[in-house]
Amino acid sequence: MSDKLILTIDFGTQSVRASLFDAKGESLAQAKETYSPAYYSLKPNYAEQDPHSYYESLCKCTKRLASEHPDLFTRIAGITLTCFRDSAVMLDENNKVIRPMILWLDQRTAKCENKLPVLHRFLFRLVGKTDTIDANRKRSMANWIKENEPENWAKCKKWLPVSTYFHFLLTGQMLDSASNASGHYPINFKKGSWYKNPDKHFQGQIFGLSEDKLPKLVAPGSIIGKITEEASIETGIPAGTILYSCGSDKSCETLGLGVIDDMTAALSYGTACTVETTVKKYVESEPFLPAFPAPIKGGYYNMDVQIYRGYWMINWFLKEFAGQKIEDVMSSDFDADYLNSKLHEVPAGSNGLVLQPYWGPGLARPNAKGAVVGFSDSITQEHFYKAIIEGICYALRESLEHFEKKLKHKIPNLRISGGGSQSDEICQITADVFQKPVTRVQTFETCSLGAAIAGFMAIGEYKNVEEATKNMVRPSKTFTPNIENKETYDYLFYKVYQSIFPSLNKTYNRIKQFNRLQNK
Repeated sequence: MSDKLILTIDFGTQSVRASLFDAKGESLAQAKETYSPAYYSLKPNYAEQDPHSYYESLCKCTKRLASEHPDLFTRIAGITLTCFRDSAVMLDENNKVIRPMILWLDQRTAKCENKLPVLHRFLFRLVGKTDTIDANRKRSMANWIKENEPENWAKCKKWLPVSTYFHFLLTGQMLDSASNASGHYPINFKKGSWYKNPDKHFQGQIFGLSEDKLPKLVAPGSIIGKITEEASIETGIPAGTILYSCGSDKSCETLGLGVIDDMTAALSYGTACTVETTVKKYVESEPFLPAFPAPIKGGYYNMDVQIYRGYWMINWFLKEFAGQKIEDVMSSDFDADYLNSKLHEVPAGSNGLVLQPYWGPGLARPNAKGAVVGFSDSITQEHFYKAIIEGICYALRESLEHFEKKLKHKIPNLRISGGGSQSDEICQITADVFQKPVTRVQTFETCSLGAAIAGFMAIGEYKNVEEATKNMVRPSKTFTPNIENKETYDYLFYKVYQSIFPSLNKTYNRIKQFNRLQNK
């Protein structure tokens, strides 16, 4: 095995990490820079940031890493970059940033009063996806910019995923992989390319973008370019070092957990929570919920559901109900050690308190809201806290079982990562709700590890992904489901949780109409 290293750059919502990995999956050195601030809000539920400020944080990170480990920097054989998704940078004709970037967690919506063609509306209605398409159009920031900032839209020559913008700053090339373009972009994920004439395409038109504004897409593992002399001075990374195309944060996280087939699912317990599997052939878990290209060639990962306000809910709970002084529930790392230590004192099922975690809109159920049922005088703060964790598990289990039906087989194993996975108590609850073994691997930095695996694949260190993950991913601890809790969780999941949305769907639609009236 060679002594080559891969430098990974991992842009998260709260901080950026630069790590040096060897071919055994060991992080030999790491530097982290927390954004200050992570974003700012001009109005409630807005989230914007100057994209160059993220790059400045990266420069601090890599310069510090280079100064502390100059010997390791001589061994760098390539760089991979992974990034949060669905956040675009607008550039003018001189490749200058036009306005601050609107982040993925921003909640503003466009009005989209201009209707789609009649035939297309009919087809969307025919497959029961009118509300989903309507929500996607309104959540597409290109549509919002057109409506609210036409002067900025007129200046816009390039609409780049933020990862592409970082590629441009480092190499001068506007290239990216389809895996990094997940979000509100007109992309054919099966082919890994933009839709032809996307502003007129049946599905592509939803996002309001023409192909001339978008970057060129290349296959994962392709050469993006070489670090320029200017970027080398700014970052401390040797000029000429090759940057390879990689994938988004969630795709790298899945790879970093060693989830390379559909016999294992990856659970991500971060700001947003997801359950994902990897498949060799393109399979949609449901219409208009695509399989995304993996960060390596020859595979797709299925994000079967995304709970937009996943473990964000922990900070929300700590601030609003547990009396902790948290200024920003989105960007602060939660500290729930005390409540985690109490989880075992609350019985499985939280005395019948059941939570549906739709605090943020989802693709499959865009009208749904959060709900908590089963309050009684026996419910305490600790019950509510455990019900949040169980509710997230119920939502993820529902999605996984749905996808298992699509695959026509069970997925017997789970692997877990993200901030919530650091708690043994949370991992055990997860195993009990799913009634499947839940495994952590050697590092919580699975996103960076996945990017490193993609990097070693790109430079030819490993001949296939099976060999790469065998050498670089190591299970560290497995949580076995407590069979005594199976009956409790099966009952609450099938008889209570799964009945909440159908029972409240009409109510959610009425709330939607109420909100429309309030916003007039």
